[in-house]
Amino acid sequence: MPHVGELKIKIFADGADFDGIVAMTKNPLVSGFTTNPTLMRKAGISDYEAFARKLLRVVTDHPISFEVFADDFASMVAQGRIIASWGHNVNVKVPVTNTKGDFAGSVIRTLSGEGVTLNVTAVMTVEQVRAVAEALNPSAPAIVSVFAGRIADTGRDPVPHMRACKQALASRPKAELLWASPRELLNIFQADEIGCDIITVTNDVIEKLRLVGKDLVEYSRETVQMFHRDAVAAAFSIDTTEIRARAGAK
Repeated sequence: MPHVGELKIKIFADGADFDGIVAMTKNPLVSGFTTNPTLMRKAGISDYEAFARKLLRVVTDHPISFEVFADDFASMVAQGRIIASWGHNVNVKVPVTNTKGDFAGSVIRTLSGEGVTLNVTAVMTVEQVRAVAEALNPSAPAIVSVFAGRIADTGRDPVPHMRACKQALASRPKAELLWASPRELLNIFQADEIGCDIITVTNDVIEKLRLVGKDLVEYSRETVQMFHRDAVAAAFSIDTTEIRARAGAK
């Protein structure tokens, strides 16, 4: 396993906690940011544009993705144009399909053709990656977010799947493959080995990067210390008087 400093993959922090995002702008390991309407709702955001503009006042040197939330393609295009106007570092997230499962190729072709930097999201299959690649403007930068973590949730190994997705994007050298929804720190190294360009990581997983290369014997001792400390703090007890008395009687 390489050291953190040897990683080629870019790490994008994923979330909608304003203070957490501000903190991650100071982390040299973080190269960009992503969020989505679900994360914003969980964070209690009620004004989508106001929150996005607030973020853009502090996220000035990193790319940051904001997602359209319309379900018809004409409205997706209109929202995408507005979102793109919010800042030079904005990536417009567009879902690969609408809620009916219809491919959003016309949205991708229109916005990418206008030079909008897209982040095509919720992608799952290699076939979807190929369709997205065909719809993208070859001269426009783009991100294709394949939800490797959700693929793993279905019992499938995401590593060969993501390797095939990387090959499917070969015709679009300006399109970057993003490993989305990772479940553990190991996924960063798996994505890097495959050749993924970007991985989205939550702040709690980013914090675990400090553990990379840690001595496992020391880590074992620290874990035992944690168990003991918490047991003492909880005032747990087991009465061993009887068993000791039996042992002494033998």
